[in-house]
Amino acid sequence: MPELPEVETTRRGLEPHLVDRRIHGVILRRPDLRWPIPAEIEQQLPGQRIEAIRRRAKYLLLDTEAGSAVLHLGMSGSLRVLPGDTPVRAHDHVDISLEDGRLLRFNDPRRFGCLLWQPAGETHELLRDLGPEPLDADFDGDYLFQRSRGRKAPIKTFLMDQGIVVGVGNIYAAESLFMAGINPLREAGKVSRARYQRLANAVKEILGHAIQRGGTTLRDFISPDGAPGYFEQELLVYGREGENCKQCGRVLRYASIGQRATVWCGSCQR
Repeated sequence: MPELPEVETTRRGLEPHLVDRRIHGVILRRPDLRWPIPAEIEQQLPGQRIEAIRRRAKYLLLDTEAGSAVLHLGMSGSLRVLPGDTPVRAHDHVDISLEDGRLLRFNDPRRFGCLLWQPAGETHELLRDLGPEPLDADFDGDYLFQRSRGRKAPIKTFLMDQGIVVGVGNIYAAESLFMAGINPLREAGKVSRARYQRLANAVKEILGHAIQRGGTTLRDFISPDGAPGYFEQELLVYGREGENCKQCGRVLRYASIGQRATVWCGSCQR
């Protein structure tokens, strides 16, 4: 599934093409994706000017005066700005046409993505209980330390809890824990404040670098301009079970934590 850097890459790619453009119409080629598409998408979006395109966790929001279209790419979704006469392909489920003759097309082969509606001045229920953004100033070691007290869950599970912090998925949790030198199996409540500060710093550094590099190349993900991400070649632990640690040379270990594949170095991570 595309993680935060992929979604942020998509947002940045779309922003100059969408902001301040007026929506001409909406074409829905099916009534649902993961969930039914609300009637407001067809009823309220046409005629609205796109004021901003924001990211909250892994959701993208197209803000208008009437409200926001809330999009999630799911497992295999992509968003492209295309000429209005671009032929429709399989799995092109939604077109949002613009007054300049172009359109925003949502393609989603597996249909795990979504297109929902958030009325102006409200927060959609899917976004209501999310934790802070990992790149914001209020996400730091003190915050993680305070939220972790008394928690017996593995620190990797804790870090991937969207109520604690959003957008740190499996890939970036594994890489951040490696950079911070923390064993992913360690109980969250037994990690010190100083180590949580290293972890918070690692999350910021790795996510920031991944965004700069265009995200991580997943099998189904490509950015809005058709280019893949370039962070995958730099992964130090994720997906490298049985290989040698690039830092100390020992064989990397593997376990399933919360039904997610987890790879770490038993020597470098304590």
